[in-house]
Amino acid sequence: MRTSQWSALGLAGALAVTLTACSAGSEGGEGGAVEEGLELTMLIGSSGEAETTAVQAAADAWGEETGNTVEVIAANDLVQQLGQGFSGNNPPDIFYMPWDQFQTYAAQGFIEPYASELENAGDFLPALAEQFSYDGDFYCAPKDFSTLGLQINLDAWEAAGLTDADIPTDWDQLASVAQTLTTGDQVGLSMGREYARVGVFMNQAGGEIVDGDEITANSEENQAGLEYLQGLIDAGSLKFPQELEAGWGGEAFGLGKAAMVIEGPWINGAMANDFPDRRFISVELPAGPAGPSTYAFSNCWGMPVGSETKDATMDLIEFLTSDEQQLAFSEAFGVIPSTESGAAAYAEQFPDNSAFVAGVEYAESPVAFQGAAAAFADFNTQLESIGSAEPASILDPLQANLEAAYAEANG
Repeated sequence: MRTSQWSALGLAGALAVTLTACSAGSEGGEGGAVEEGLELTMLIGSSGEAETTAVQAAADAWGEETGNTVEVIAANDLVQQLGQGFSGNNPPDIFYMPWDQFQTYAAQGFIEPYASELENAGDFLPALAEQFSYDGDFYCAPKDFSTLGLQINLDAWEAAGLTDADIPTDWDQLASVAQTLTTGDQVGLSMGREYARVGVFMNQAGGEIVDGDEITANSEENQAGLEYLQGLIDAGSLKFPQELEAGWGGEAFGLGKAAMVIEGPWINGAMANDFPDRRFISVELPAGPAGPSTYAFSNCWGMPVGSETKDATMDLIEFLTSDEQQLAFSEAFGVIPSTESGAAAYAEQFPDNSAFVAGVEYAESPVAFQGAAAAFADFNTQLESIGSAEPASILDPLQANLEAAYAEANG
């Protein structure tokens, strides 16, 4: 099982763009009238106020057309709160289902496999539909997707005397500009201390987590990716948000504590909402020894199995995944639409985000087979010692945990 390549998405192709929202007040996902007077709960993992506000506005718009209400709850810890909802037999009616949890929830029979029944089931990008399929069934509609890029604080860049010619395209150049940008008040580079960021450097070094049927998490290439980051840490030019008293990379960036960060297009909404004076650009991630690589992330709109509000929830999901609504989300907090026509429209409408679209051509989907989430949670804990531990000592537990999870998942 290899990590999925995303080059087949073809956003630059001549796709027909039709910005027609689904009718959200008359027909349900299975062709029946939507019941009125329902009070739905929606649990989301928000990147910030911009995303929460946009999702609530969309839910309110659907509610006004259908005579229903939707309470949008922005989770402090989505995975924990979702788990608590299911364990307490009180899951939300609709929720963000993270890419790294989907296989586990589907295998355990917690989520409804409704997606093939949607009127727009055939509109989603094939790679996304595949990501949210289990045992041959298309389970849940991809909400949107994002790739990672490098954000540069233009004020810090110019103050350091750097120009467009200095924008890093490889590891050596990234290390150089990160050092140049590091001062007493700011670090040159920051990012989340987690697999979803650190893993990109492992990929850029030529590493894989799964190669065919073999777990290769502790390979020499993956160790080389960690060694590169350790070099930046030793130089003082890489610090993680926790060390900067920031909740995530975007906050460190907005506060001016980091001159560069690695985040996805959701950072646009966060900066516009929380740090409107921050001048910045997003560029493609610099390539490693094995070439360029980035991650592509997606959530799907989950629904609990046996949902009593299935028809109304499907109608809401059709509304939320229409091109028109997804492009509204793009404008609000930067994500890329999950449909073929919506993604093509995004590429034309948001040229400043061209780096994220360009990354689709070589992006990989993070490993997420059943049981892998727990292994990567432990890996994130191991990464707390990345500044001092040998790379092998960090990767060996990941190797063992993934081998056990993979063996169990494949019977």
